[in-house]
Amino acid sequence: MDPQAALTMGQNALYMLLMISAPVLAVVLGVGLVVSVFQAITQIHEATLSFVPKLIGAIAVFAIAGPWMLTTLVEFIRSTILSIPNYAV
Repeated sequence: MDPQAALTMGQNALYMLLMISAPVLAVVLGVGLVVSVFQAITQIHEATLSFVPKLIGAIAVFAIAGPWMLTTLVEFIRSTILSIPNYAV
């Protein structure tokens, strides 16, 4: 395997990681921002008030986008494993 192929494979893996984790991170970030604004307005500073909505949001995203995430990961891993003979020297 030449260095260019290794870098390309690493770049594809990082792109896949970003694509798979983006929905969960975006929802948790949005929920955290809304809860923080709510806490600042009401001056209620309870730790569970910020944790529980984020957890519920993450579970909802996994329930909705989970099949897509799993299918995307399986296809990426499948294509990566099938490309191993192309890199054998």
